[in-house]
Amino acid sequence: MKRTLKIAAILVLIACILLSVSCSKKTENKSLKIGVAKLLSHPALDAAEKGMADYLSEKGIDVVYDYQNANGDISTSASIAQKFKDSKVDIAVGIATPTAQALANVFPPSSGVPVVFVAVTDPVDAGLVESWEGSDKTNVCGVSDNTPVYEQIKLLSEITGAKTIGNVYASGEANGVVLKNMAEDACKKLGLNFVSASIANTAEVKQATQSIINRVDAVYIATDNAVISALPAVDEVCTLANKPLFAADPSNVEGLNCAIAWGFNYYSIGVATGKMIEQIINGTPAGTLGSQVLTDPKEFELWFNLDTAKKLGYTIPQNLLDSAACIIENGKTIRK
Repeated sequence: MKRTLKIAAILVLIACILLSVSCSKKTENKSLKIGVAKLLSHPALDAAEKGMADYLSEKGIDVVYDYQNANGDISTSASIAQKFKDSKVDIAVGIATPTAQALANVFPPSSGVPVVFVAVTDPVDAGLVESWEGSDKTNVCGVSDNTPVYEQIKLLSEITGAKTIGNVYASGEANGVVLKNMAEDACKKLGLNFVSASIANTAEVKQATQSIINRVDAVYIATDNAVISALPAVDEVCTLANKPLFAADPSNVEGLNCAIAWGFNYYSIGVATGKMIEQIINGTPAGTLGSQVLTDPKEFELWFNLDTAKKLGYTIPQNLLDSAACIIENGKTIRK
């Protein structure tokens, strides 16, 4: 009897050890839960999202994603942030300013949840961080798409001869206002006139463009999410009025008559975000990573539409054509 009890005790002990090892392995292999809140779906933000996911996948990092789209609605961004809190995500990613702001509000430093922003023009102005350098006092970091507005408008004016630049921007989106102010300041420095029109949502973009088109020589559209997602409407108005259009986001211009596009490759911004998340996973405090901006010229793309240039009567210098990533000619897109 005693021997039987002893054997039973040993068997119980072995079972407990095996169960402990099994639980330990499950803990070690636990998938990382990342909540991804995107303001809306358009080629640039979609590319950034994909670049991030592709990088983490290539590194063999096991991730379960909760992808959410606010469809351009700021109040929905807040609801998504609360959803992520309730579902206890390990890392919260906000693609575009309003979604990143909502996540930062719901996940303060005391929450212990890193907040990573993607494609935010000015994270300091948006109140996401106190400085670009980063700090261990915050849990927020990310990759900015702070675009070279001055250089873009200078290029537009030099090529087309435009003296009055038009701009449509979202007044309710922090990055939209920042970019409008940057464009206005650039025009002042370049001795150009500036005419702007604000919109509250994407549905108003076409009407806003029509309201200024007869008062401008060219239209400049920055990486304003609400406006850039309706770029075809802007392109239609500019085409009918024979006015050149410049887009700071090349990912949206294929198939349009847009004269010039020059800006970030948003997939690369996503990859940079993935690298940042990898550092966080490996133990680096999120806040110390700061706010990054891509500076490698290879991460930018320059597009020229030669069909539009011919129609509007201006010539693009050969040295610029040589440096372009894409040229549209005879209705065909030529990628270099």
